[in-house]
Amino acid sequence: MFSELKSNCNNCFGLCCVALPYGKSSDFPFTKDGGTPCRNLCSNNLCTIHGQLREKGFRGCVSYECFGAGQHVSQSIYKGNDWREDAEHAEEMFAVFPLVQQLHEMLWYLQQTLTLEETQPLHSSLQKISEETIERTIKKPEEILKMDITAHRCKVNALLIESSEMYRANRNKKGKKNGLKKKSEYVGVNLSGLNLQGEDFRGKLMIASNLSQSDLRGADFIGADLRDADLCGADLSEVLFLTQSQINSAVGDVHTKLPSYLERPSHWINKYVT
Repeated sequence: MFSELKSNCNNCFGLCCVALPYGKSSDFPFTKDGGTPCRNLCSNNLCTIHGQLREKGFRGCVSYECFGAGQHVSQSIYKGNDWREDAEHAEEMFAVFPLVQQLHEMLWYLQQTLTLEETQPLHSSLQKISEETIERTIKKPEEILKMDITAHRCKVNALLIESSEMYRANRNKKGKKNGLKKKSEYVGVNLSGLNLQGEDFRGKLMIASNLSQSDLRGADFIGADLRDADLCGADLSEVLFLTQSQINSAVGDVHTKLPSYLERPSHWINKYVT
């Protein structure tokens, strides 16, 4: 199901470029209100500067991931009816999109837990709540808007935490001495060349941290902020709960080992291959 949970802009109405607001910052060069189309959005729903987003100051776009919610809302829920041609439902569509995005994000993590041998004892519960989550994504717009997404996320999160603990407990950490001090954040911290297998970086701020040449297999990265983190030569091949948007916001090279379901960002290649 991983392929269905990846964004496909060709089948979306540019919903993230319209529905979502953003403020002028290091991630965006100007302020945009929710429901207002970005000035870079074309009539064909594609971005005029897609290949230059980082250079143009739209780092927030580079690090955003809808987990396939855009095309699902556009093609399945609204049956291919563009918000430009269906003004009556445009506002509703913009409100539905971020809710479905949250559900798809949950599905991304749940699908990963179902591929792990270590979480076998939880597979029945994980499958059940995964099916419940999928069911929520195919409801009618008015039903989606009335859902208690927060309550459902709490149930999903409890299983994800348990899955993470089981997975990380099975990592071989015998004799591990990495000198890592547990912190609430690792902004700018040098963690280069360390054995960080099975570490819990859940929700940590790791902006501009140095993780180059580190062994990160089995580490939990759910919700970790990896903007400008140095992943050059790092081994992330067996990490848990890593997303494409996190990778897109970081720095890496051809020697960075990634999970098979993630793509190496083009800006990595451009920067480190000569």
